[in-house]
Amino acid sequence: MSIELPPDFAQWLALREPADVAARSTDLVDMLRAALPGGGPLVVHDLGAGTGSLARWLAPLLPGPQHWILHDQDADLLARARAAVPPTAADGAPVTVETRRGDLTRLAAAELADAALVSASALLDMLTAEELDDLIAACAKAGCPALFLISVTGTVRLTPDDSLDDEIAAAFNAHQRRTANGRRLLGPDAVDACVAAFARHGVEVQLRPSPWQLGPDQAALAAQWFTGWLDAAREQDPELSTRTEEYARRRLAEAETGRLGVMVDHVDLLALRR
Repeated sequence: MSIELPPDFAQWLALREPADVAARSTDLVDMLRAALPGGGPLVVHDLGAGTGSLARWLAPLLPGPQHWILHDQDADLLARARAAVPPTAADGAPVTVETRRGDLTRLAAAELADAALVSASALLDMLTAEELDDLIAACAKAGCPALFLISVTGTVRLTPDDSLDDEIAAAFNAHQRRTANGRRLLGPDAVDACVAAFARHGVEVQLRPSPWQLGPDQAALAAQWFTGWLDAAREQDPELSTRTEEYARRRLAEAETGRLGVMVDHVDLLALRR
């Protein structure tokens, strides 16, 4: 069963990419770089690659020849990603790309057998506990590092604050944990579940905070994020719809004039064998 995506997902990915880049942990990349094998091309499987944002950011930070295998269920996103991955690594070595279209929730361990690195960004919260366990088992069997970035924790802070903020955040988090098409999503519980799953395979995990910090320079992203955040909360708790009409108008006005500050907490995760 595939992961459900909104119809304007490519636009959302483009809007959020600068915030993701600013938030991602370069400290974990330094640790990863020291752990990667030398020799032949580094085979990187990027799961839920979207438009290739993670490859665009990470490939130029890693040395040596690289071969990126971009996995996604959306052919249009994969076509954009393939065209936008940088052609060279940190030291000028070549970077090659292939794409694989498929359902990530049915990814077989054999598909990662050649991996020197498995990566993903903003993916874990969209999986179920069983799907995450299968993914971690596949990574452990491949014996390679895994770098999972920008996973939500459920913590959000808006400034100026409002008495409705916490209630909406709770409804949103419940929506992230919803059962959709027979799949009970992990939402903000995904990081803890991921750490526990790796521990069962004897794999050590390093965590780093990677929050979005949105201010006047990210007004468009703040407004679109807020709209999606509130819509999801209202879907989870329809009673909020009438109670938040004035709240929504006020918050969007603050966003459009650059007066809304938004902190959306995320965690970056690097799994390395001891």
